[in-house]
Amino acid sequence: MVPVLARLYVGGAESCSSPGARAAAGVVAVLTVDAEEPPAVPGVRAMHVRARDEPGADLLSRLDECAAFLDAARAGGGAALVRCRCSLTRLSFTRLCLTRLSLTRLCLTRFSLTPLSSRPRRSVNPGFQGQLKLYEAMGCAVDTSSVLYKRYRLEMLSERFSETQDLPREAFAVDPTTICQTLNTEVLYRCRKCRRALFRSSSILSHMEGAGPTAFAHKRITDSARLSGNGQEKCTSYFIEPVQWMEPALLGVLEGQLLCPKCTSKLGSFSWRGDQCSCGRWVTPAFQIHKSRVDEVRTLPVGNFQTAKT
Repeated sequence: MVPVLARLYVGGAESCSSPGARAAAGVVAVLTVDAEEPPAVPGVRAMHVRARDEPGADLLSRLDECAAFLDAARAGGGAALVRCRCSLTRLSFTRLCLTRLSLTRLCLTRFSLTPLSSRPRRSVNPGFQGQLKLYEAMGCAVDTSSVLYKRYRLEMLSERFSETQDLPREAFAVDPTTICQTLNTEVLYRCRKCRRALFRSSSILSHMEGAGPTAFAHKRITDSARLSGNGQEKCTSYFIEPVQWMEPALLGVLEGQLLCPKCTSKLGSFSWRGDQCSCGRWVTPAFQIHKSRVDEVRTLPVGNFQTAKT
């Protein structure tokens, strides 16, 4: 077991095998990150995160829960141990937990340079590194309402799409027809043809504007002078998170059209492999609603009443 903080250790799969060492370190809780759940350790609280040392492994969604588990052990005066078969997984996961425990960036940097084994040091799993950066960007807490987190969740789903014919319910935003419009001034988007509510502004996943017409040069035979202009096309579509009414169209299908669930008029398209916005930016996965097919509806308070402005 290697100490990284007061009463916080990291170690290999065998690090719990010595009761004497555990007792000497005061370990009362063990967090195991591994593909297989280990045998129970008598007298020790245990938590298991099922994950492999692969870039696509999702540690971020479990991070708050794991950090709380480690916090509780240390707050009670005991020590906690993070263990895994792979030293790089231990390194990456513990760095995520250390971030959650509000250490300084200097401490994180020093820890990242500490070798956890005698083997030559390799670069840390890039998937885990990306999750660390995302976690820091969210303020060291998993914010499921964050656009950053929603994009991360969809990218994780798209990477394993071929392996499943089922999508978790939390992947879908709530259908706005099932909840009441509130006074929070959130914009509602309705089908332009039948006025059916489709999604709210909180479901829009914004992206950086692309290179404009030049991004499509490989697809067109056109005057090069037109492609070298300074003007950029604006986005003509909204890229959003999946909404509950889309579920029947998405299950087991790689790409297709998005139709209004009421009048079946075409609203846009989806592709788990991604699609290109009119601004030139490639978005993956893509759930695209054309702006020309929907209307914005804003609820404005007027005295003691509410009015909808389209």
